[in-house]
Amino acid sequence: MSDEISYLGIFYLILLIIPTLYINYLLSIQMNKKIIISVFRMIVQLSLVGVYLQYIFDLNNQLLNIAYILIMMLVASISITNSTPLKKKKLYLPIFLSMAIPNLFMVLFFNKMVISLNNIFDARYIITIGGMLLGNVLSGDIVGLNSFFKDIEDNKNVINYDLALGANLVQAIKPYVKNALTASIKPTVSSMATIGLVSLPGMMTGQILGGSVPLEAIMYQIAIMIAIYVTRYINILSSIYISLKYIFNNRNQMCC
Repeated sequence: MSDEISYLGIFYLILLIIPTLYINYLLSIQMNKKIIISVFRMIVQLSLVGVYLQYIFDLNNQLLNIAYILIMMLVASISITNSTPLKKKKLYLPIFLSMAIPNLFMVLFFNKMVISLNNIFDARYIITIGGMLLGNVLSGDIVGLNSFFKDIEDNKNVINYDLALGANLVQAIKPYVKNALTASIKPTVSSMATIGLVSLPGMMTGQILGGSVPLEAIMYQIAIMIAIYVTRYINILSSIYISLKYIFNNRNQMCC
């Protein structure tokens, strides 16, 4: 068993933030208020998460577990949609669907086929693994979709020209899908290439500190990294193509 982190230990770490705030003040970096608010919110939010997650784990109701993971996906899809420059209302549904389908499939596949759970809806697994996947998909979607929407906005004339020459919409936007996909998955690919050499990832470190043998922790980390890559890949593709009919009208004109 690992030694528990005390409240005093957390307080000592918080004290280390103070010198960075002072340096920001000296350099006129206007971020101190945001940093303080962010740290405070993190502490409050994670404390609340710790309380209600323990309740959910103890209850372990399948319907509640599914509802919780869907709420997480809804919040993530709203965050992704709000980061895009296009009209928000039209994109909420397609972004949610493109997030929910691959993420639910992957977390249930992971629980059944990778770690062979008897109850694939077990709260301790579906919520924690689903949360790790969502966190990575969230950042990948924000990067990828913003790249895609910026490209099609900047290249309206090129897209219209290609369409006029007989290309269909999928063919006309192919270069921008390629750019978005590359931007989305590049961080994950780079992370997989350097993991274990440059850094020890959080999941593996947490398991080792929790008392797991290194090899078991490594197996989990390999599995979750592959799951993150596949989910991120499918998610950005589905986000782009599902949202196309909300971005372009029947005459292939941008309508948002």
